[in-house]
Amino acid sequence: MSNEICLAIECTAHTLGIGMVKDTKKGIEILSNEKDMYVSEKGGMIPNELREHHRKVRDSVYEGSLKAAGIKEKDISLIAFSQGPGMAPALLAGLEFAKSLSVKLNKPLIGVNHLAAHLEIGRQITKTKDPIYVFVSGANTQIIAHEGGRFRVFGETMDIGMGNALDKFGRLAGLGFPAGPKIEELAKNGKYIELPYVVKGMDVGFSGIATKAEQLLKKGAKVEDLCFSLQETCFAMVAEVTERALAHCGKEEVILIGGVAANKRFCEMLDIMCKSRGCRFFPVPLQYCGDNGAMIAMLGLMQYRYSINTLNAKNADINPNWRIDDMEVPWIKG
Repeated sequence: MSNEICLAIECTAHTLGIGMVKDTKKGIEILSNEKDMYVSEKGGMIPNELREHHRKVRDSVYEGSLKAAGIKEKDISLIAFSQGPGMAPALLAGLEFAKSLSVKLNKPLIGVNHLAAHLEIGRQITKTKDPIYVFVSGANTQIIAHEGGRFRVFGETMDIGMGNALDKFGRLAGLGFPAGPKIEELAKNGKYIELPYVVKGMDVGFSGIATKAEQLLKKGAKVEDLCFSLQETCFAMVAEVTERALAHCGKEEVILIGGVAANKRFCEMLDIMCKSRGCRFFPVPLQYCGDNGAMIAMLGLMQYRYSINTLNAKNADINPNWRIDDMEVPWIKG
């Protein structure tokens, strides 16, 4: 075992995260996982502000990550960064920093697929073997499994991600950004109001649900009731498609990852569905289910072992629309 240390930058959306992992005889060890998140009272993620936030905090997050890991710059073996998918202004801020570190330290640069990193840290942390991955974040909602040597998407949103739908409603309701935690809290005192339930085959749609909730809010519906109804409707849709993917693929494990995985009600609904099928449900610990640098470092190190996507720092670029099913996954067998 070579004991390489990978430093990585997560920079796809609201979070600037810098994490470090080390290759050991017992597996990949997480050394640090520091982050700083962009927030706003209104307006959601404003691209220029997002980019400037990441540029502003990157040095302090970097120093914090080094300190937490207890290492020096000279100990770093390679640099990884979120190459995509994601918001271009955020990705560019991360790319700039990754390239500068790669040149400064004269270390290899690895471009990592953000979605694949979520899946891999989920698999490593939960020690699952062959799960259905439920990835639900701001921009993404996908049901994924490993089949035929690659990650395959068995169901996904037809319009916007679930997290974006919740944030869209949150902006109109004056809940700030991100709205998810406030919606979860308000939902505890709400009652159900019927909203559109949009499932077509293995795919789901959230745009119409958010629009209907906004219309009802303007007509005087209680915020608490709409928060409760949004959650129950959106979560039930994803649970239905996940159950169908379990049956189709013959899997017996489900992992929930992405920022929306922090919602306890969502976890409860998926757990109930899995138990009814005799399957096991694994929520990823909160510090790793949302965007973070450790997941990018972990996948960057694994890609380095297989010489996948090592880039020239001079002409490295971002890939905002990089799909998960375009990733090579040679480290998962079967």
